[in-house]
Amino acid sequence: MIPNKKAVVLSSGGIDSTTAMAIAKHGGYKLYSLSFFYGQRHAVELEAAKKVADAMAVTEHLVINIDLKKIGGSSLTDDIDVPKDRHEQEMSRGIPVTYVPARNTIFLAFALAWAEVLKSSDIFIGVNAIDYSGYPDCRPEYVEAFERMANLATKACVEGISTIRIRTPLIRLTKAQIIQKGMELGVDYGLTHSCYDPSKQGLACGRCDSCRLRKKGFKEAGISDPISYV
Repeated sequence: MIPNKKAVVLSSGGIDSTTAMAIAKHGGYKLYSLSFFYGQRHAVELEAAKKVADAMAVTEHLVINIDLKKIGGSSLTDDIDVPKDRHEQEMSRGIPVTYVPARNTIFLAFALAWAEVLKSSDIFIGVNAIDYSGYPDCRPEYVEAFERMANLATKACVEGISTIRIRTPLIRLTKAQIIQKGMELGVDYGLTHSCYDPSKQGLACGRCDSCRLRKKGFKEAGISDPISYV
């Protein structure tokens, strides 16, 4: 346990970020949850992030508005169809249109700023390099590069007050292993949301890449998925 240690945790209300938050909580960190409304079509995820923050008893849950719809270039923020019913082999080839340009770089930059103000050395992000959709900003080499940059870019680091660490506890785990780890830590996955293209009622479509990876993870973990689908 690390008494009185603060962590900024990026939270989308999904499986990965929620499990990363549970790991930080179990490690004794005081939690500061950071979410974004960035014009995403699945903004219902912010409701899940709020429920997760409440369940984890975070010290503060901050939601920042960034209008990435003005930039577009992704089916999550632009008038582009979300891919459906893709096979695992298809999902593992190339970078899909659900990739939001520079999203993790933007999110981590905000997390870095908040961490410096909080005098926190630790930023948790639930990126995963195994069961994921091919996003370039989920790879270990990307995270390592951002961490190096962070320690060159902030007053606290340059003055030797702190050293920033980007914590990626899930990066080498399969989705099933992530779910199993979360269950061990008492995570209620019924609070989470994963779907890229939910119904107007907020129900998961069950057909987008994110839903398919989620269902695959629960099946391989031998655990029933507690959320409802269309």
